[in-house]
Amino acid sequence: MAISDDDRAFFIALGARIAAQRKAQDLTQVELAERLGISQQAMNSFEKGRRRVPVSLLPVIANALDTTLDALVAHDAAPAVAPKKRGPQKKLRQQLEMIEALPIAKQRAIVQVLDSVIAGHQ
Repeated sequence: MAISDDDRAFFIALGARIAAQRKAQDLTQVELAERLGISQQAMNSFEKGRRRVPVSLLPVIANALDTTLDALVAHDAAPAVAPKKRGPQKKLRQQLEMIEALPIAKQRAIVQVLDSVIAGHQ
């Protein structure tokens, strides 16, 4: 079944929005592909609009990119980055959660290191 020009334009725009959001999250295609359980080549094809993104994969992509499904698929949405959430970057939030799981002694050691780094930049 041939793809219509409208469908082709939709998947190109969708791919551009996915790529923009991925870059805003400071992720490589490989990293996002690993999170989605697909190959980097498939991710590249989705971002370029050469392959249709399976409907079942859209919510997974939105979740992995910390955005909404609407932000990815909206026809009127520009292929721009969705507004970032307030607060620390996603990776920093993940690191903070991992630190919270450490024993108190290790948490204190990390706090001391952070305090010395911050003091050196003030």
